[in-house]
Amino acid sequence: MSGKASANLSPRIENRRAFHDYFISHKLECGIVLLGSEVKSLRLGKAQIAQSFARIDRSELILFGCHIEPYEKAHIGHEPLRERKLLVHRREIKRLEEHIRTPGTTLVPLAIYFKGGMAKVELGVAHGKKHHDKRAAIRKKEQDRDLRRAMTRRQ
Repeated sequence: MSGKASANLSPRIENRRAFHDYFISHKLECGIVLLGSEVKSLRLGKAQIAQSFARIDRSELILFGCHIEPYEKAHIGHEPLRERKLLVHRREIKRLEEHIRTPGTTLVPLAIYFKGGMAKVELGVAHGKKHHDKRAAIRKKEQDRDLRRAMTRRQ
């Protein structure tokens, strides 16, 4: 087994709901400060980020609402919904502040995954979709699916 294949055995926890509810304009990969039992739970895929968001608080990037289940075999567990600090450079925080200054814009985690043994969070600068935007996105998905079906029937 090559080094790259063995490095990605841990699951990728995705927030599929974010792409349904928001337009994602920019993406940013950042580190996350975790406890040992949280890392073990993440490696087992026991986390939910559908209701979570990030906020800049005192020039630090903090992740709120990320639920990581306590690890069963840990002697000392962790609080599942605690705030977690995200690790980014100061200039990236300033750039994010500029992006989220407009009303209706927020920072949403898109995925949690492991890269080089370190836990990473992919953040997206999100603008809320209106109801008619969601209907248009669903219509486009259905059209693409019908097109793929027609192409497979043809072959």
